[in-house]
Amino acid sequence: MKLKITETDALIVVDVQNDFMPWGTLPVPGADLIIPVVNDYLENFKKVGAPVFATRDWHPENHISFKENGGLWPRHCVQWSKGSQFPESLKLPKDSFIINKGYRPELEAYSAFQGTVLNDLLKERGVKRVFICGVATDYCVFNTALGAINLGYFVFVLEDGVKGVSEESSRKALDKLLKRGAVLVKKGDLLGSCLS
Repeated sequence: MKLKITETDALIVVDVQNDFMPWGTLPVPGADLIIPVVNDYLENFKKVGAPVFATRDWHPENHISFKENGGLWPRHCVQWSKGSQFPESLKLPKDSFIINKGYRPELEAYSAFQGTVLNDLLKERGVKRVFICGVATDYCVFNTALGAINLGYFVFVLEDGVKGVSEESSRKALDKLLKRGAVLVKKGDLLGSCLS
C-alpha cells in the first residue's frame, strides 16, 4: 500500500521539545534519533502544501503534573524555558501551527486536542486524515491519536517517527490504537520525493 499525501491531510508533530530529548529533564530514550525522520516527513508535507501542526507542553511553574505539586513528573517544558523549546535540529516550516497544551496549572493534558484549538484549525482546513509522529508514544502520541480517532479523523501513526518511555508500554499503546482503527505506517509507505 502506498499513500499519497494531499492538501487535506495534516502532519501533527507531538512534543518534540528539548526537555524530552536525552539532554532534557524528562528524557525519552532515543527521542533525538527520530528527528531526522520527522524532518523528512516535514519536508514532504511542506512540498504538497499540507498543514503542519507542532504541539508542545507549555507548563506554568505550578503545573499539577510536577512532582513538587503532587504530580508524576519532574519539572519539564516550563513556559519560555529552553526545555520547552523545539530542538534546533527540528526543521519546522515557518508556517507551522504551534499548539500549546498543558498551560492551565490545574489540568494535565496528554492529548493535543485537550483545551486547544487544534480540532477547529483542522476542520477549517478540511482535514480528513492526520499523520502523527513525536514523543512519547505511550503518553502524548497515544492520547493525541486517540483524541483524533474519537473526533472522526482517519489516523496514521508514523511508526518510524515516534519514541516512547518504554518499549513495552509503547507497543501496548500502539496495539490499542490499532484496535481503535489507527494505521501504522513508515516512510516507505508514503509517496513523495524524500519518503519513497
